[in-house]
Amino acid sequence: MAKSIEPLVSVITPCYNGRKYLAGYLDSLIAQTYSNIEFICIDDGSKDNTQKILFSYKEKFKEKGIKFIYLHQENQGQATALNLGLKHFTGKYLTWPDSDDFLHKDNIKKRVEFLEKNREFDMVLCDSPILGIYLTTLRIKRRKQTKTDPLFRDCIMEKNVYYAGGAYMFRTEAFLQVNPKREIYTNRGGQNWQMILPMAFVYKCGYIHKNLYFIRSHRDSHSRRVHGLKGKVKRIDEHEDILLNTIKSISMKRKTKSYYLRLIKKKYTLRRRRTNCRFGVKKSSGVRDEFKHNNGL
Repeated sequence: MAKSIEPLVSVITPCYNGRKYLAGYLDSLIAQTYSNIEFICIDDGSKDNTQKILFSYKEKFKEKGIKFIYLHQENQGQATALNLGLKHFTGKYLTWPDSDDFLHKDNIKKRVEFLEKNREFDMVLCDSPILGIYLTTLRIKRRKQTKTDPLFRDCIMEKNVYYAGGAYMFRTEAFLQVNPKREIYTNRGGQNWQMILPMAFVYKCGYIHKNLYFIRSHRDSHSRRVHGLKGKVKRIDEHEDILLNTIKSISMKRKTKSYYLRLIKKKYTLRRRRTNCRFGVKKSSGVRDEFKHNNGL
């Protein structure tokens, strides 16, 4: 694909204390076989040398032809940081990788080519290996396609799907149709449901069954910093809150919305019960009664 006709791709990445893995991610951006990139990095109040690492790549980005935009905010979480980036991006296509993951050199090129050639799709998802501490492949995240492809429901139920932002790419035109305010619901529990669900409800998703995005599995990741009964239940509450508020924000028939809201509440009622059982919480305990009171059970 000739550089002169390459559509602009916006890459938005929130980052908090990225010292350990940020350089590897930035190197993978520099190595892209696609050049017309707008890279927006939001420093979410990092306390380490994240800013220094980012600024050390300014010349490399310039040489590659990548437009680099650095934004800073006080620490408020990834969803709030992503919202800041959404206010600034200008590309024809949008993707939002995590700063501790990295991209295959053809990640952006292959996904842009797919969307340029397949106009019936407004989003695309690639396969994503999960890598261990020594970059060994633990498993590969790959969505199995079906005739009806119920991506929206599968995202809600966490079935046959995954949520790595750098594995998805959207047409900006479609994204702004479902999100004209360029703003997602903010919750420290994450940001991917808020991005994916409004798109999946309206538009078709295409799939590239190639390993183009690599997810690092490590103890420092946001998803792994959850310990004990209190931490597990807090994460359950956060995820339920994200899903309920995201569904409420999507334009759909009242009966359809009510159905999905009930589905979500049932899902997390069962999840709380299973979590309590794993930690040996008895039904009559004060902790159990508190959970029931707080969650309307």
